[in-house]
Amino acid sequence: MDLGLNVPLWAWLAFGAVIVIMLAVDLLGHRGAHVIGFKEAGIWSAIWVGIALIFGVIIFVAYGAEAGTAYTTAWLLEKSLSVDNLFVFALIFGYFKVPREYQHRVLFFGVFGALVFRGIFLGVGVAVVERFTAILFVFGAILLWSAWKMLKDDDDAGDPRNNIGVRILKKFVPLKEDFHGQKFFIKEAGKRYGTPLLAVVAAIEAADLIFAVDSVPAVLAVTSEPFIVYSSNAFAILGLRSLYFLLSGLLERFHLLSKALAFILAFIGVKLFFQAGHEVISPSIPHIPTWVSLGVIVISLTLAITLSLRRPAPVEDTDGNEGHEVPAAPRRDEVVDRED
Repeated sequence: MDLGLNVPLWAWLAFGAVIVIMLAVDLLGHRGAHVIGFKEAGIWSAIWVGIALIFGVIIFVAYGAEAGTAYTTAWLLEKSLSVDNLFVFALIFGYFKVPREYQHRVLFFGVFGALVFRGIFLGVGVAVVERFTAILFVFGAILLWSAWKMLKDDDDAGDPRNNIGVRILKKFVPLKEDFHGQKFFIKEAGKRYGTPLLAVVAAIEAADLIFAVDSVPAVLAVTSEPFIVYSSNAFAILGLRSLYFLLSGLLERFHLLSKALAFILAFIGVKLFFQAGHEVISPSIPHIPTWVSLGVIVISLTLAITLSLRRPAPVEDTDGNEGHEVPAAPRRDEVVDRED
């Protein structure tokens, strides 16, 4: 949906300045290696959510209710889809056995890269939709397929053993097995090596690129207005680090979230089909209003979280009986070469 907003250059510059300032404050505030506790993560989560909502109010005031609703829907949609990223972060950190005090530094650079790549993807997506509206049918099919894979638990995009980012990195940078504080590179005998933290950043970046295949079509189903598309995604992505530490250890309790996310993806996919049909085939084909999408997202997430807490998922032990299974951690040397 093209809102036809006339966003001046100074507004883009102001938005960029807010992002840069907040990134600088965040980096300086966590420049020392330390474990991010629940209280600190909660404060930062509240800050990021507050900034995103304040920005939404500004959109409401400056461009009207339709634009404000589109921004809120796109932000909440990206925020909800990002929950999958949190599970992947946990998997990658566990696989590489990343000490908790180093995890924020890794996520900072992972999120910074995600902002850059997501901006490129969204820019290309908006340009393509503006010129070839029929591509929305393809985007809708991608979301329906992603929803099906999510329901079938058939998505191994975050499996570090199959991560393309780490495989590509190893072709250009020799990797050491041991951590060296928060360093990404070290020098030994005049030769530069990457540390496991560098491999973790590569794994997170590659996983985010794969998740963008879902996120970009989904947000374009809400609006194709570049300013709203990117600002909503940026604020959702920037809050991922604090959200991860806030929910760390609780992710498995929300076992129905994946089902809710699959439903949301399927709904947005159907919305894209209606939208493409309305614009390409016939104006008589109805399109689903943005406020309906917002309601579906809020209700789906609320139900999933509530039911997950009321009905915890049973786990099985290795003998097939109910209990608490502790899966064996895969060896990190499957990804990072050992020293000779």
